Amino acid sequence: MPMVMADQHRSVSELLSNSKFDVNYAFGRVKRSLLHIAANCGSVECLVLLLKKGANPNYQDISGCTPLHLAARNGQKKCMSKLLEYSADVNICNNEGLTAIHWLAVNGRTELLHDLVQHVSDVDVEDAMGQTALHVACQNGHKTTVQCLLDSGADINRPNVSGATPLYFACSHGQRDTAQILLLRGAKYLSDKNGVTPLDLCVQGGYGETCEVLIQYHPRLFQTIIQMTQNEDLRENMLRQVLEHLSQQSESQYLKILTSLAEVATTNGHKLLSISSNYDAQMKSLLRIVRIFCHVFRIGPSSPSNGIDMGYNGNKTPRSQVFKPLELLWHSLDEWLVLIATELMKNKKDSTDITSILLKQKGQDQDGTSIPPFEPPGPGSYENLSTGTGESKPDVLGGKQEASADCQDVISMTANRLSAVIQAFYMCCSCQMPPGMTSPRFIEFVCKHDEVLKCFVNRNPKIIFDHFHFLLECPELMSRFMHIIKAQPFKDRCEWFYEHLHSGQPDSDMVHRPVNENDILLVHRDSIFRSSCEVVSKANCAKLKQGIAVRFHGEEGMGQGVVREWFDILSNEIVNPDYALFTQSADGTTFQPNSNSSVNPDHLNYFRFAGQILGLALNHRQLVNIYFTRSFYKHILGIPVNYQDVASIDPEYAKNLQWILDNDISDLGLELTFSVETDVFGAMEEVPLKPGGGSILVTQNNKAEYVQLVTELRMTRAIQPQINAFLQGFHMFIPPSLIQLFDEYELELLLSGMPEIDVSDWIKNTEYTSGYEREDPVIQWFWEVVEDITPEERVLLLQFVTGRSNFLNGYLFLNLLTSQP
Repeated sequence: MPMVMADQHRSVSELLSNSKFDVNYAFGRVKRSLLHIAANCGSVECLVLLLKKGANPNYQDISGCTPLHLAARNGQKKCMSKLLEYSADVNICNNEGLTAIHWLAVNGRTELLHDLVQHVSDVDVEDAMGQTALHVACQNGHKTTVQCLLDSGADINRPNVSGATPLYFACSHGQRDTAQILLLRGAKYLSDKNGVTPLDLCVQGGYGETCEVLIQYHPRLFQTIIQMTQNEDLRENMLRQVLEHLSQQSESQYLKILTSLAEVATTNGHKLLSISSNYDAQMKSLLRIVRIFCHVFRIGPSSPSNGIDMGYNGNKTPRSQVFKPLELLWHSLDEWLVLIATELMKNKKDSTDITSILLKQKGQDQDGTSIPPFEPPGPGSYENLSTGTGESKPDVLGGKQEASADCQDVISMTANRLSAVIQAFYMCCSCQMPPGMTSPRFIEFVCKHDEVLKCFVNRNPKIIFDHFHFLLECPELMSRFMHIIKAQPFKDRCEWFYEHLHSGQPDSDMVHRPVNENDILLVHRDSIFRSSCEVVSKANCAKLKQGIAVRFHGEEGMGQGVVREWFDILSNEIVNPDYALFTQSADGTTFQPNSNSSVNPDHLNYFRFAGQILGLALNHRQLVNIYFTRSFYKHILGIPVNYQDVASIDPEYAKNLQWILDNDISDLGLELTFSVETDVFGAMEEVPLKPGGGSILVTQNNKAEYVQLVTELRMTRAIQPQINAFLQGFHMFIPPSLIQLFDEYELELLLSGMPEIDVSDWIKNTEYTSGYEREDPVIQWFWEVVEDITPEERVLLLQFVTGRSNFLNGYLFLNLLTSQP
């Protein structure tokens, strides 16, 4: 056998001449003869010798393959020629029904196919699945092979057992050129037995070029693709790829796609506004279409600046006109919100107008007046809408009769539907604006309907998380709803936070898998802080957001365990006194930026790195074993500090400030001015709290201002460069708009985790003051409440009592401070 594989024909000849060896003997489990081996390896000299010795060219191995099959599969032209000379049967099928012609088609061996088809009785011979050589050649995109088979009489529309034609096979793998050859030669556009069409396959695979070819030969398929945007079963990113490619072909094609998408979105939007429709399905359909619309609008065949211009300066461009079909939907939305606002202002017993609409049977109101059902807008509808010369009153709430309804019931039935349309409206407004700018039109819209929108979220706060995503991108609007957002459960806000933090990332599973070796953070254990600072500053920020991989120099270990260890070590190093970045608070349990950190010349770079580490930890849900003062958490959140925060660094000074606020200082002769003396590296310097502060006396009337300015000096101004550097690094991974969803107590839980609190140990280690004992009823009631509340509420209670979310060194002895009744 080795001699045959090496084509040592003389040695094989001598061996066969001096023995009675059967040249057709089948070797091994696959039962192949020496002729199979020679054909498979291209050992043409040995193959000819074996044929002369009587080897059977049509002998089949255990899988039904003949030597000709193997030669065809591997492109052994000379072996094929010799086998055909010795009457090899080209029509023999293997166990799967494959013939030699199938093997040539699979691998695109057109030159050999030309020679073989002359010996083939039926070029459309089928395998076990009913597939011909043309099917497999189309699937693999072998253009010349397809042309050869068609020239040889292959059936261009031959279906396999499932009804799939060669065109179907070409489209299933996005083979644009072979699909074009088939269509040029008259291939029919046919679906398989399950109704799946070639276009379905192209869209499912995101094959935009192949879709383009199909549309060239079957223009009606353009609208089919547009309608596919409503199909929830199709992957949205594949549809985007297809429409993105089609829109790049020409400006007219781009505008046609956008206009068609806008019309479909308008139709779906009005269906969503109908209470008889399936809310979940219509909501998903509308938002899906609008997302695709906005994506296509942004990419365009060239820079979409013309379209964007219209969004904020009113210029009318061809691209701006693609939004015109949507105006009918926005008009309906506006009318509904105005109607609800009107009803909210009326006395409840007079609220009959909107109720009557919901009580209408489809097509008829309570007075019997006929209402035309909603129809997609015609060519003149948009002109009438834009000029105000016509009326458009679609039956946006036509549906089944409701048994009873009042104004609040109307809000319950319509709030989610209207909010979803508002979300779509915001998406369309935003895509016309430059990055970072909020559409003036949308801001005006929210301000106009402020009361109704607040009514919606007060009735159903989940609307904020489901549809009011614009709040996270519009600080000017967030302030209007922040009090409602902050009132929502911590868990819900955490989910919303991470949903938007990781939106747009390719993998929501935050497993730390680097793309390649260059993405690994290689750090040294003996200088972990400095080496980590260096590699993180050089790393790609976008890749760090997606995943982190860490390797210690000289060690092989990698994975989440190493990443966890890295964060643990850095948590301790950040507050290492040797770097002088943070100082301990008065109670020795929390840390505050060091106002004298400039003794370290790299202190601002290190503060920036500390911000990056905490931002990365929060981004990847890695907890850090470090706790900061309440004031520093406020700085991260952008919340102003107050005099009570001073207690974390100087409790006595905080008491003095409290005393000033609580007492009349008019006749005390304190002679305080709006300036303070500050120790700067051992030297006392007078620092004015405001311009000319050294000559402004503190009085009873301005003492509150004095206390606030002193607080800001001690807690903010003294460490402002450090705070700024830290936030610069932190915001690289955590946007300010997202982190403001939480307060300073919740931020600590996000960064350091939700501890498990053993209530029994808490009870055992608590001391009581003011004459109270463990057996007193009020104390008993207190502990019953502690045992009944949720773990999250228990932690927040602990934070309120101790200022921390966990106990250090076992349990602190807590004083339950109570007032006398």
